Amino acid sequence: MKEIKASDIASLRAKTGLTMMECKADLVESKGDESGAIDILKKKGMTKAGKKSERETKTGLIEGYVNGGKIGVLVEVLAETDFVVKNEEFREFVHDLALQIAASAPKYVGKENVPEEEVREERKDLEAQIENEGKPKNIAEKIVEGRMDKFYAEICLLEQPFIKDPDKKISELLTEKIAKIGENIVISRFVRYSIGE
Repeated sequence: MKEIKASDIASLRAKTGLTMMECKADLVESKGDESGAIDILKKKGMTKAGKKSERETKTGLIEGYVNGGKIGVLVEVLAETDFVVKNEEFREFVHDLALQIAASAPKYVGKENVPEEEVREERKDLEAQIENEGKPKNIAEKIVEGRMDKFYAEICLLEQPFIKDPDKKISELLTEKIAKIGENIVISRFVRYSIGE
């Protein structure tokens, strides 16, 4: 096992914002491998976020963003306490969401918000397209599911790649923020206006 130095712990802490003790414990668990420690932290973060998702959100922040007078966005993000709402990282996250909505024009927050009728219609259209392409049935089902994922990524904020880090979905960014800030955070609603739409 690689010797864990104070500089290794400090480096991991700078990347994650966690305490020195948490960083050291995760480096020990990953045998000194920083990328392994980050993977461990992500898994723990998802567990922490899952536990926090059941807690009630009583306060929040509404962020507005206008791009050149042509696109306007309002987004409401809820948290458990005023303390978190005043936190700079939380405010930056909400602002990033407003930018995301302005740039990517989602219609819904998450998959569960998409009307059943719209989902059925899209699936039916995709199945017809694949049938016309003459794909075998077992492959056709996988292709339809893949295209449904793309459909959700276009219209659902939580499924979209984050504009500042396309390797990360908004849902993953949200999970990270919940784990790091330590409270349940909910993207409750948004509206996007565009001239002529």
